[in-house]
Amino acid sequence: MSLMEINNLKKVYTTRFGGNQVTALSNVTFSVEKGEYLAIMGESGSGKTTLLNILASLDRPTSGEVLLNNKPFSSIKDRELSAFRRDHLGFVFQDFNLLDNFSVQDNIFLPLVLMGKNYHEMSRRLTPIAKKLEIGELLNKFPYEISGGQKQRAAVARALITNPDIILADEPTGALDSKATDHLLSLFSEINAEGQTVLMVTHSVKAASHAKRVLFIKDGEVFHQIYRGGLTNEALYQKIADTLTVLATGRDSVE
Repeated sequence: MSLMEINNLKKVYTTRFGGNQVTALSNVTFSVEKGEYLAIMGESGSGKTTLLNILASLDRPTSGEVLLNNKPFSSIKDRELSAFRRDHLGFVFQDFNLLDNFSVQDNIFLPLVLMGKNYHEMSRRLTPIAKKLEIGELLNKFPYEISGGQKQRAAVARALITNPDIILADEPTGALDSKATDHLLSLFSEINAEGQTVLMVTHSVKAASHAKRVLFIKDGEVFHQIYRGGLTNEALYQKIADTLTVLATGRDSVE
């Protein structure tokens, strides 16, 4: 069942000086199934960041439509977008986006505070998440007191605690060392196996090789996609690397 549908997205920017138009997305169509783990890849300037911003309802397309649970984003009024994101979307960023003057626990609680949840409900939700992400001993610390990998696990906890329809992850391993990267990717696989839908934009072949499907963007369009099927992470890694080579050499198709 399709959780998110992306239909004929086009995004055109007009430059501030000279009025030139730049097409970031030209005709992007795909769907995200409930429970899927999708990675989106592409070279810098391919349009993948623009696409993520539109899927996060942070930007509006020039034309086309995004639907989440059959609800068109275009039907959401601007003043309601913040509440929509809070209620339906979970975010994991490369730079963590934690508030240094809040404890780890208060950072995780923040979206629930904005939803008006009481402390008992917030604590009830946090307990199993903190156990799964192994951050129980970090909850009273502040972000500047913990490592990058621990910050990212706290950010994942903040994304999960609202029970979002989909987690949108923007280069989630970009600021992590190899050990923290392995831990985070294992966590993503675990939460996806439990039914959480994950959409990740990444430059990392290693990160993408943990997904169930990898979609490649080139010049603002969907260029190719790979389904995991029965492939191991290693075999999927090689297929991803081969496709990125095709992208880099400017060929028009993947054999």
